[in-house]
Amino acid sequence: MITRNGSFGAGDGAAGESPAGEGARGSDGNVGAAGAASGRERGGIPARSPVLDRTTVFGRATGFDGATVLPAVMGILNVTPDSFSDGGRFNSIASALSRAEQIAASGAAILDLGGESTRPGSDPVSIEEELARVLPILDAFRGEFPIPISIDTRRAAVALAAAERGATILNDTAALRDDPEIASVARERGLTVVLMHRRGVPRTMQSGRVAPYADVVCEVRAFFEERVEAAIDAGIAREKLILDPGIGFGKRPEDNDHLMASLSELRLPGIPLLVGGSRKAFLGRFDPRAASSRLPGSLAVVASCAAQHVEYVRVHDVAETVAFLRTLRALEGPKDMSC
Repeated sequence: MITRNGSFGAGDGAAGESPAGEGARGSDGNVGAAGAASGRERGGIPARSPVLDRTTVFGRATGFDGATVLPAVMGILNVTPDSFSDGGRFNSIASALSRAEQIAASGAAILDLGGESTRPGSDPVSIEEELARVLPILDAFRGEFPIPISIDTRRAAVALAAAERGATILNDTAALRDDPEIASVARERGLTVVLMHRRGVPRTMQSGRVAPYADVVCEVRAFFEERVEAAIDAGIAREKLILDPGIGFGKRPEDNDHLMASLSELRLPGIPLLVGGSRKAFLGRFDPRAASSRLPGSLAVVASCAAQHVEYVRVHDVAETVAFLRTLRALEGPKDMSC
């Protein structure tokens, strides 16, 4: 795809599903309460965030041969019954733990654990139910999981309980807006915070006709600027922040296309990007199969992110994504060879 400034850009992005169009966080499994009871500037934005050149934010993903994989891979484990792609697949503690271990062994840099689906059309669950889904998994890790753990939540109580059990990352689809106490939890626990753009609320954000943006890239960048300022004002250090454009969260397919083609224009200095690039409904324009079969489109999203130096991609198919990135890296060849 050609970006607005005429340079070669990228394709389409992902992470959710709904009959209305784009989709949400979520994907893998469910452990229920019963189980638990037991205005951007044109130009001047660096093509690559300085964070990418630091030793680590969370750690680097590595392939099976130990080679560094960039973007780093965040593997999805949602213990919910209603996530869009394969909800209910991991409907026991044992199956969820097995999947978590598989994600780590496949080369993911981060495990992203969620207990509330935010797919389009979804209703919120109670805090008690969300805790009942995620705490048994975190308790089973006993603080010894081999890669950093991200808790995908918009609730302060869930973020705090997860942090007490070893989570070091807060992945907030509401960008600290839905719970007035969540920023304090992030500050006091020293959590890295993913701030995601979302217009509307999950239940209605993709229902009916999604209102057009005057300029989706400008609006998302302005949102990032406002939320970064709010996070810093709340005492969260800038170097603890990551930005996610929220592909499929209150956006038309063409809005997602524009965002994916313009990721470099969304950057704020020194803050890395994360893109939810997996199985989303708008990829169905190119592949009519079920969401769980959208690996080709999902890897196209990852390729687009790699081309634009995105630091993190959030995916369902971890092993395939890591292998794809390792291959892509090898095909780029040595950087110091010349005739």
